Amino acid sequence: MRLHTNLSMLTDFYEFTMANGYLKAGIADTVAYFDMFFRKIPDGGGYAIMAGVEQLVDYLKNLKFDADDIAYLRSKGCFCEEFLNYIENFKFECDVWAVPEGTPIFPGEPLVVVRGPVMQAQFIETMVLLTINHQSLIATKANRMVRAANGRAIMEFGSRRAQGADGAVLGARAAYIGGAVGTACVLSDQLYGTPAMGTMAHSWVQMFPDEFSAFKAYAETYPDNCTLLIDTYNVLKSGLPNAIKCAREVLEPMGKRLKGVRVDSGDIAYLSKRIREVLDAKGMADCGIVVSNSMDEFLIRDLLMQGARINSFGVGERLITSKSEPVFGGVYKLVAIEGKDGEIIPKIKISENVGKITTPHFKKLWRLSSRRDGHYIADVLTLNDEVIDDTQPYTIFDPVYTWKKQTLDNFKAEELLVPLFEKGECVYQPRDLYDIREYCKDTTYRLWGEVTRFENPHPYYVDLSQKLWDVKYKLLEEKSM
Repeated sequence: MRLHTNLSMLTDFYEFTMANGYLKAGIADTVAYFDMFFRKIPDGGGYAIMAGVEQLVDYLKNLKFDADDIAYLRSKGCFCEEFLNYIENFKFECDVWAVPEGTPIFPGEPLVVVRGPVMQAQFIETMVLLTINHQSLIATKANRMVRAANGRAIMEFGSRRAQGADGAVLGARAAYIGGAVGTACVLSDQLYGTPAMGTMAHSWVQMFPDEFSAFKAYAETYPDNCTLLIDTYNVLKSGLPNAIKCAREVLEPMGKRLKGVRVDSGDIAYLSKRIREVLDAKGMADCGIVVSNSMDEFLIRDLLMQGARINSFGVGERLITSKSEPVFGGVYKLVAIEGKDGEIIPKIKISENVGKITTPHFKKLWRLSSRRDGHYIADVLTLNDEVIDDTQPYTIFDPVYTWKKQTLDNFKAEELLVPLFEKGECVYQPRDLYDIREYCKDTTYRLWGEVTRFENPHPYYVDLSQKLWDVKYKLLEEKSM
């Protein structure tokens, strides 16, 4: 399901002006190849998580322009009638490939590849970047928090702090892919199946004459799933004793158990340890402790290192906005065009900043994993017509420090890019969101611990085949002369 039907006009204006210019220059039908990739992992991490593919598919399936769109473009006074006629009769004709959602991804890799008439391939730039950048950012942040929680549940509670409705709804979807168990956002559950969850606000407690009355009313309403917020007044002197009283006098006579208590303020580490002591002494070891209050992966990790007795975390603005680094930084670059005879002509962008030099040509992305233990070893970019034979030794080398080489054996090679569209027709089969989440969990476990650590992670190898390196080096020499 989708939040919006038609986002065709959600483009940068230069995508229209360039398309109009391509038409007037007589190159509108030139077949171009674009790569979407990113250069830097947020928060200094060792990997990111791919997300947003299904929303990209939905956008591309619904590309069309109505009379109001055409009237608006005509009103700008800078588009020729031939171009406006083209837009009015627009039909998407591109081939599109993408890395599956939930896959660990790394800088420099093509996450989305688009092949088609340059007018169209250029036109979709903004939405390719918007959908993949946003959700990959949030999925990555969520995954970091899930790892920090070390088996304890992470719940996404940030809708009210998100940057707009789409940020809340699609951010909740991305957080679920990254490993969150659910979200406070009801619309995200309705649209995408991210489990909606939540308990009460302080206002619920304040609405009743006293704290126990509030707990009693809630327990009678939701006896099978009762978690009580115990920090409205005083956690240890009031909230916790009243929660235990509610369990004894309201829930247990009904044959029910108190599921949990939640704390949203105070010294979380200290309070959680005291709460656990009291609950265990009262025979309530099965009652969980939920905490919230401006959590992120670093605070979660520190709390657990301090011995905090926490079963699950509700995380708000620091997840839904990726507050510590709120930009994913993906870019969309031309890497090749086709000549009149169908020959692929590689294109490169050169920069004084080495990190901004692009890798040219129509490429495949391979992931190499050990047959001994399944861990990922490296990713390799090759020319599109190359095949990595994983029955033979294969040498990989650093694309910058080329003397750094390693010959691999007993490995498995698999292609990562899968087709989404063929000549404008959708060939993508939607995946169940829970399955994407489980795939994400399984694949991130196959990364080495050195790559997943929070501080100074070891860089994951993303190498080029010898043939692709030769193409890139030749272009660098040609363009620098």
